[in-house]
Amino acid sequence: MSDAAGGLLLELEGSPSRRRKERLVRGIFFALAAMSVVISATIVLALIQEAVQFVGAIGVGDLWQRGWFPRRGIFDVRTILVGTLVVTGIGMLVAAPLGLGAAVYLSEYARPRIRKLLKPILEIIAGIPSIVLGVFAFSWINPQIVDRFLCGDASFFNLGAAGVGVGVLVTPLVASIAEDAMRAVPMSLREGAYGLGARKRSTTVKIVFPAAISGIVAAVIVGMSRAIGETMVVALAGGATGGSLFSADYCQPGQTMTGAMAALAIGGDQVKGDVSAFQSLYFVGLVLFLLTLGLNVLSGRIVRRVRQKY
Repeated sequence: MSDAAGGLLLELEGSPSRRRKERLVRGIFFALAAMSVVISATIVLALIQEAVQFVGAIGVGDLWQRGWFPRRGIFDVRTILVGTLVVTGIGMLVAAPLGLGAAVYLSEYARPRIRKLLKPILEIIAGIPSIVLGVFAFSWINPQIVDRFLCGDASFFNLGAAGVGVGVLVTPLVASIAEDAMRAVPMSLREGAYGLGARKRSTTVKIVFPAAISGIVAAVIVGMSRAIGETMVVALAGGATGGSLFSADYCQPGQTMTGAMAALAIGGDQVKGDVSAFQSLYFVGLVLFLLTLGLNVLSGRIVRRVRQKY
């Protein structure tokens, strides 16, 4: 290597003090990243350890009973799993069409001035505390929507109202992610469709929506994960704070995984009753973690399969 080339290389590397600062900053960021991994792994290992002890104490057969009453030693996983799926399903039936409809309008139809007005309002809805939506769910959604149009004679607290409330809570999340995905579609695709004589509706449905399908699928699955993990809305509107018999009736009170954990762990001195009641918190937490992890893995696979390159 010539002297000129060697001198240029040293200039590009910078001064020794600069290189030391860069190594220090790199080390700090690596330590922070490693710490997040260690914390996550510690949480998961703690869940697994306590969950295994819980299952070993009560036996696998006792996880299939007539209901979920942990303080009485009755641990039916079906009850809280089915309740979670019912609330999540109702919530996504509300959030998916509303969120995707709002995203399509904001991305393709709204004028810039209207979009600047509506987008912050949509994001404000996402900032409403979930406990407020829980009160709104059993005080207004239940009598005005669930009882009037869905059930006819619904209980004051029921899974239907909780599901609709969760749907309202998740709608801004779905709309925001899907709208960002559709706005990321290159304008050249739209212009090409218009140049071929396509109308706005055809361009949106046949060009923009398929091009953004990976982001839209991700928005729906992220919204589903958010709905599964919601606590306060289902704890307030779903009822069954002390436990629940197995039922898939959305017109009646029911129990979800997050609601079961909240009901059992409110106040450290409230986890009383059966000796395995406290450990059931870790078991339910592990099931919830595995469910959301499975959704994230499924989301990644679907996104990779349907993603379009342009």
